Amino acid sequence: MAGPEPVDVIVAGGGPVGLLAAAELARFGARVTVVEPLERVSRRPKAGTVHARAVQSLVRRGYLDGVAGLWEGPDPAPFHYAGLPVLRIAVPPGEPVAILKRSQADLEDEFEARLRERGGVLLRGHRVVALEQSGDGVRVAVRGPGGDRVLRSAYLVGADGARGVVRDLAGITADVSPPTVSAMMGLVRSVTPDVLPRGWHRTPRGWTVVRAAGEDALLIRTLETSGPPPQGRETPPDAAELEAQLGRITGTRVRLGDAPYVSRFSDVTRVADHYRRGRVLLAGDAAHLHFPIGGQGLSAGVLDALNLAWKLARVVAGAAPGELLDTYEAERRPAALHVVEYTRAQLGLMREGREQLALCGQFTELMAVPEAQAQVAGRISGQDLVCPPRCGRPCGAEGVFWPERRLTVCHEDGSRTTTTVAGLLRSGGPVLIEGEGTWGTGAQAKRWPGVRTVRVATPLDTGALVLRPDGHVAWTPECGELDAALERWFGPPG
Repeated sequence: MAGPEPVDVIVAGGGPVGLLAAAELARFGARVTVVEPLERVSRRPKAGTVHARAVQSLVRRGYLDGVAGLWEGPDPAPFHYAGLPVLRIAVPPGEPVAILKRSQADLEDEFEARLRERGGVLLRGHRVVALEQSGDGVRVAVRGPGGDRVLRSAYLVGADGARGVVRDLAGITADVSPPTVSAMMGLVRSVTPDVLPRGWHRTPRGWTVVRAAGEDALLIRTLETSGPPPQGRETPPDAAELEAQLGRITGTRVRLGDAPYVSRFSDVTRVADHYRRGRVLLAGDAAHLHFPIGGQGLSAGVLDALNLAWKLARVVAGAAPGELLDTYEAERRPAALHVVEYTRAQLGLMREGREQLALCGQFTELMAVPEAQAQVAGRISGQDLVCPPRCGRPCGAEGVFWPERRLTVCHEDGSRTTTTVAGLLRSGGPVLIEGEGTWGTGAQAKRWPGVRTVRVATPLDTGALVLRPDGHVAWTPECGELDAALERWFGPPG
């Protein structure tokens, strides 16, 4: 059967990563359809931490208005590492908050609204069940309330979470490490007796993390490092299982009242060997899964979506060759491996034993060294991320995330206005910024209709530069010829 008219991109998965990728694709003019099994946004407690680089990137794309205010310091934001209150995460002046507490459901609401505003389609209550690639597109079989049907697109993005149906259907292999610990999370209305300490608490048998979740509820997380959960993932967890684990960890028998949500997780780790196979790409938990300590998973997925969307949009529009998509894996897979490395290190510090306690003590002392503190904080917050340069030269600027600053823009009619880096990037496309003394050096950029040129009355360290839509530097004069860089990143001139 012929099926409906093809779209540019189908996104499997309507979680935060899939919805953000789709909203960005639609912003760039791509025809996009999201396929999501859930009938509505889930309100279950899930991820709720967005780290600095993801916050900065979202603000540059016009999200989080009224939510992510400027960091008002002066002290860096405190954060736990392996349950130890040793980190202080700083951001450059003018950037938004270092750590944003925002529920996954609220993010999904915002991204879905942007998707719909931009003409994207969201098919709730539908799931991908089969796919077939060809030289010019992908045929995707989806199952919904009305039965099975076939959708067609030029590309398919698998953002369908840890189970990764698209990953498996596309035959993308992964490096998998089995679980070694058992952890749970529950939203409960009451605890009898109310003996659970608030915050992070370590016992000889594991960890509890307890915080208020409204006036009459607690969000409880538990961790036992003695082995993986005896139950399989298919066995639904309940309050009794959470009670039993709390009892083993604390040595105190507790009774939980109403428990609307209980979930089970572990440290099973999976990183896809490739993020792209033909016309299928992976993002978020479908591409990389790790123990959710430190709140890095959501932020990593956000950065995946923002990195992929502008590249894929240019490819489907015919403005750039398909090889541009290879830079997505080259930039984002190493970042995922770094996250896996740091979550494993944290879990190592959280295991029981005298050796671990001694190691925690030494690590706490090490975090008093400014250089060590900055390195770990930069990795956790994502602010140490630099994309690998493509210019083939010893270039220190290409791939750097350009920090926020105020710029005085000089217009052709002689007028001047003030803007910020975030203000320049909200328009969507790449931007050539010519600093004072370099005006006119990028005249050849006019051959690329999608590249906007901005002249500023401010001397820049690099003289001039090109910013990618995701905020990373694509070119400075030390990278070589501008036209070569523009074609390398944004395709041939129009």
